[in-house]
Amino acid sequence: MKSLAALLLASAAMIGASNAMAAPNVVVSIKPIHSLVAAIMEGVAVPQVIVDGGASPHTYSLKPSNAKALENADVVFWVGDGLEKFLEKPLESLAGKATVVELDDAPGIEKLSFREGGPFEAHDHGDHEGHDHGDHEGHDHAEAEGHDHAHEDDDKHDHEGHDHEGHDHAHEGEKGHDHAHEGEHTHAHEDGHDHGEYDMHLWLDPANARAMATEIEKTLMTADPANAKTYQENTKKLVDNLDALDKELAATVAPIKDKPFIVFHDAYQYFEHRYGVKTAGSITVSPENMPGADRIKQIQAKVKELNATCVFAEPQFEPKLVNVVIEGTNAKSGTLDPEAGTLEAGPDLYFKLMRGIANSLKNCLS
Repeated sequence: MKSLAALLLASAAMIGASNAMAAPNVVVSIKPIHSLVAAIMEGVAVPQVIVDGGASPHTYSLKPSNAKALENADVVFWVGDGLEKFLEKPLESLAGKATVVELDDAPGIEKLSFREGGPFEAHDHGDHEGHDHGDHEGHDHAEAEGHDHAHEDDDKHDHEGHDHEGHDHAHEGEKGHDHAHEGEHTHAHEDGHDHGEYDMHLWLDPANARAMATEIEKTLMTADPANAKTYQENTKKLVDNLDALDKELAATVAPIKDKPFIVFHDAYQYFEHRYGVKTAGSITVSPENMPGADRIKQIQAKVKELNATCVFAEPQFEPKLVNVVIEGTNAKSGTLDPEAGTLEAGPDLYFKLMRGIANSLKNCLS
């Protein structure tokens, strides 16, 4: 019996080793997307993430370890050059053998244009090379004029019985989409759109996360047919969890949908669009540069003018800056973390990120 048990254990180890050998080397740009990829690859391999820790893709510089990971990659997932501008040239020069998947081009992704004018400060649509992305003065991730962010009486986002149509959990009939991109960098600009026109924080809508998950699944199945069944099963589980999360988030923020708030970095419109919460404006403060006295007065006037209930910063901002901004106003302060800078990378990160945003809004606005 002992010899039989040992034989079974050895066989299991050999199967596991075989799967590990067959698994592709997968590299992902940012933690929210890495979380989706990690969930789909669970039980097969662990993907690598480039922008880790508290770093931001807006200010990131590629490290030697990142360059090596790209050189060894079989598959690379990124959102697109509108977000991870620092990756555009390295992907061309280093990831020559990899399948490069630009997820902002995934079928089913809903894109929102930058919003500008009125309470939303202008976004620099130009080339970001040489631009200090830490300085968000004029770097406002916003959407087109005329979009109603209150979404009052918006039946489109009624999450009771929300039909996520078009997503077949078995993903049947989707085999016609070519995900191979083998040996080439298919950045998928065939549609001719300019990524600079769109807010690239696409993952903050779970419907977009589902679309990304489908694209990730197909790409991995093409790159690693031996583990296709695992990828399919994991994707179905992930999509089911995303559907449940969608309903949970809608219920969490429902009581505070009509209360206006202001953000330092206008990165949340996908969340707003999905759940009907009401951003009154952005003040585009840079975490690297303390605003001067005149700028502080302008911001305070804006907070008062917009009658904001709460002003949200992000983890990299000094608390004293937030306190200075709300001094003399009726607004409270809060923190939102759209890029998961405070969370540990892994398959559960996406869910923690989204719940964190919903709960922060509810706690500050209640």
